Amino acid sequence: MSFDVHQLDTFVLVGAAVTFLAVLAVRVSSRAGLPSLLLYLLMGVLLGEAFIGIPFENAEAAHAIGFGALAIILAEGGLTTSWRSLRPSMNMGLALATLGVALSVAVVAVGAHFVLGLSWELAVLLGAVTSPTDAAAVFSVLRVVPLPKRLTGALEAESGLNDAPTVVLVTLISTGAADEHGPLALGGIIVFELAAGVLVGLAAGFGGAWIMRRVALPASGLYPIAVLCLAFIAYGGAAALHASGFAAVYVAALVLGNTELPHRGATRSFAEGLAWLAQIGLFVMLGLLLSPSRIDVETVAMAIGAGMILTLVARPVSVLASSVVQRMTLPELAFLSWAGLRGAVPIVLATIPLAEGVPQADLLFDIVFVLVIIDTLLTGPTLPWVAKVLRVTRRSEPRGIELEAAPLERVAADLLQVSISPRSRLHGVEVGELRLPEGALVSMIVRDGQPLVPERRTALRHGDDVLVVTPRKLREATEERLRQVSAGGRLAQWLKEEPGEE
Repeated sequence: MSFDVHQLDTFVLVGAAVTFLAVLAVRVSSRAGLPSLLLYLLMGVLLGEAFIGIPFENAEAAHAIGFGALAIILAEGGLTTSWRSLRPSMNMGLALATLGVALSVAVVAVGAHFVLGLSWELAVLLGAVTSPTDAAAVFSVLRVVPLPKRLTGALEAESGLNDAPTVVLVTLISTGAADEHGPLALGGIIVFELAAGVLVGLAAGFGGAWIMRRVALPASGLYPIAVLCLAFIAYGGAAALHASGFAAVYVAALVLGNTELPHRGATRSFAEGLAWLAQIGLFVMLGLLLSPSRIDVETVAMAIGAGMILTLVARPVSVLASSVVQRMTLPELAFLSWAGLRGAVPIVLATIPLAEGVPQADLLFDIVFVLVIIDTLLTGPTLPWVAKVLRVTRRSEPRGIELEAAPLERVAADLLQVSISPRSRLHGVEVGELRLPEGALVSMIVRDGQPLVPERRTALRHGDDVLVVTPRKLREATEERLRQVSAGGRLAQWLKEEPGEE
């Protein structure tokens, strides 16, 4: 198939217009209270052959593009996730991603076979593709629902790691390789791929962080590119070793995002924008792949039945069983059960049997597509209300300051740029009252666009940009002290953390 410059021009025009409309759809969806992914899927369906007429039936291409987009989304999730928030519930998250997924697959498979009448192969595939939660959906919801760290950590760890075992399971079943192995061997393969992927991710993360701390790049815009390249090196390296690339890219990004790297704020912002672009492209493509003419009443009924089995039986069972590794209250377990958000991941996984030519794979794809739409409409918008009813919310933490760091090449120090927001309690605090670690100092204040050389009695104000020079070894302590004062004012050292945050 030839591809000339005129086709490229058309592709750029259509692609840019669709992406721009999708970006505007984020605003529309937030005002309407609907998840943006539904609008993206609708855009894809409208662009497809049933309406505007753009043909797209290449399941192999959808499979490959979907995996690439998921890798970007997982990288962004790792870079923007705080290890401090993740660590208290890592055991719960890991249990949900392994034991929870296994139980969910089994429960859904049994229900799909005996209740919905699907063959065992299709029933197990349905359980496997619908069991993992969606990282993009989870990360976006957690940004707006104030939850204690034990819940956010469990949900973030689960969504970051549960793609890996399900990808392996769906691939083995779709290619027929599962028939050659017994259940124990199959479980061993999944455990190996997950463990090896984590090790590759750790190696890439710590090794890449070591390099990035010692290389002063000539432009700040190169740092986000370099960090994301390191995360994707982990993905590709793990895949080359027949390990889980999804586990590797998430772990590598998690390490890089929680390491003292230059321009961390810019890196996270760049990754967030790239993840939005990946989500837009992914959902529009999946909408293109759908054939609306295949959706009938029977398909919708099977999707509703599968969704009820998944949400009301499989998810609660998996959460309850996983809680053996970490005790939680009944309201917390109930919230985790309801917060099993599905998004693009199940639909992308459904393209694997479609690409491998599994019998009735198109029926599986249609069921999963409808299930995701219904689940998104019911679960996502109701999560804040459910959290409030179960009383698992906490007071939202104000974003008092934004920190940006840049390396100083000739000395082992970093320059911190601190932007004081209108909600920060740094307002009115004198420079001398900051009590920064010895060796760190406030070098300049930019107020109303004018530079100001501070003295000990100079009081900070809302809207100030404060430049702080800190020895590299004291950077973490300096940042922590600034955050403490921003949240608690000049008396922060005597204030304790709010209950329920851990």
